[in-house]
Amino acid sequence: MACILVVEDDAEIRDGIGIYLENQGYAVRKAANGRAGLDAVREGGVDLVIADVMMPVMDGISMVLALRRESDIPVIFLSAKSEDVDKITGLDIGADDYVTKPFVPMELLARVRAQLRRYERFSRSGDAPDEGSRVYRVGELELNEDAVTVTADGENVRLTPLEFKILSLLIRHPGRVFSAEEIYERVWNERAVNTETVMVHLRNLREKIEIDPKKPKYLKVVWGIGYKIEKI
Repeated sequence: MACILVVEDDAEIRDGIGIYLENQGYAVRKAANGRAGLDAVREGGVDLVIADVMMPVMDGISMVLALRRESDIPVIFLSAKSEDVDKITGLDIGADDYVTKPFVPMELLARVRAQLRRYERFSRSGDAPDEGSRVYRVGELELNEDAVTVTADGENVRLTPLEFKILSLLIRHPGRVFSAEEIYERVWNERAVNTETVMVHLRNLREKIEIDPKKPKYLKVVWGIGYKIEKI
């Protein structure tokens, strides 16, 4: 089974999450702050990180900022804060999901399973989405599902697994407008209850594939309806 790293300064919460995960058959490693968590990931063998946001020594935001320069493994943030700005900050810097404390253990476990499934599909070269392994091009934007690579205007683009899946969905249907709800349900494979996550990932995706994100050439917003990859 996968190895989950729990990075949480509250020992009771850290141990409690560890027990839930171990009962589901996962291997568990633990760290009490972001710096220790980053060291644990660098040692290797970690498949997913569950990290608190507010921690001593190094907080979760700083840890994930450093982690994203080295690794694309899934990260689920935990925080007692529920303000939208905290969720957006976490997703902006590279987290894949966000759970607010107090949380229902089974919800956290479901999110862990979902993120591991997505990352496994993303990591297996040649494991393509529903329509088969192909190379898709729109103008100078290219997505290769066999090699799991993206280039934009001649430059290699490094995407997270979720960003890759969103772009794959859109570029397979150039010109078609997808609502945020439809993108969520087709990429996350669950009913859309909050599309804020989709919008943050789309904003990050635009920053990566567009020369001028304020005047996008590829990823367009159709106001009041949704998003599309423009036909070029």
